[in-house]
Amino acid sequence: MTLHLLPTRTAGAAENMAVDFLLLQRYPAATFPRFRHYQWSRPAFTFGYSQKIDDVRNMILGSGPNEAHGALLPGEYDLCRRPTGGGLVDHRDDWTYALVVPRGHALEADRAAESYRKVHACLVEALRAQNVAARLQPALEADAPGPGVCFRRAEVNDVVLAASGAKIAGAAQKRNKRGLLLQGSIARLAAGAGVDWGRFGVDFAAGLAAMLGTAAVRTPWPELSEEEVGGLTENYASPEWMAHR
Repeated sequence: MTLHLLPTRTAGAAENMAVDFLLLQRYPAATFPRFRHYQWSRPAFTFGYSQKIDDVRNMILGSGPNEAHGALLPGEYDLCRRPTGGGLVDHRDDWTYALVVPRGHALEADRAAESYRKVHACLVEALRAQNVAARLQPALEADAPGPGVCFRRAEVNDVVLAASGAKIAGAAQKRNKRGLLLQGSIARLAAGAGVDWGRFGVDFAAGLAAMLGTAAVRTPWPELSEEEVGGLTENYASPEWMAHR
């Protein structure tokens, strides 16, 4: 078994979400874990499967989740509900990735909190290799609020700066009969200007492969059905999906 490292692609929010889900559902080499880093064709926000669209729009309205970029008006950005949970994520200056682990693998069989911790421990080590003083967020108070704007508050085992506790990275998960999909985001501004993101991607993938007990191998893009990709992209862009909750 090997960890398939897929090529970087750039797309809109709905297509990125559709492809992540199809990498879980329709990957031809279904017994192999797969990992991809991807980019956004225009300013984008994604939000968790269980969040309400009106709440999300209110969060974006005004200063926006990332004050460094300022506010955006509707129509100036992509907005899409993720198939995974979690809170609202601003993708205007992040490093985004997806990891899919097939059913039956030890990481897929872990409880959600443990799989989250293991993946973020690999991320911490990749950041530390570039002198970013990162650590995992310890336990929170019992009355901490639920998902809102992802990078305004660190959850347990999120990646934070050791000194200030400022959040660097978070992720969300979905499990079904095919396996585990983990979608993650790293705030590049929070990590600092000195990070070589190309090197980070190599180190992070190597750490994930070691954690999974396998080797990382660069792999061509899979032959997914264009009709299915297009149809699911339309579904993720639809008002029905956006207002699902």
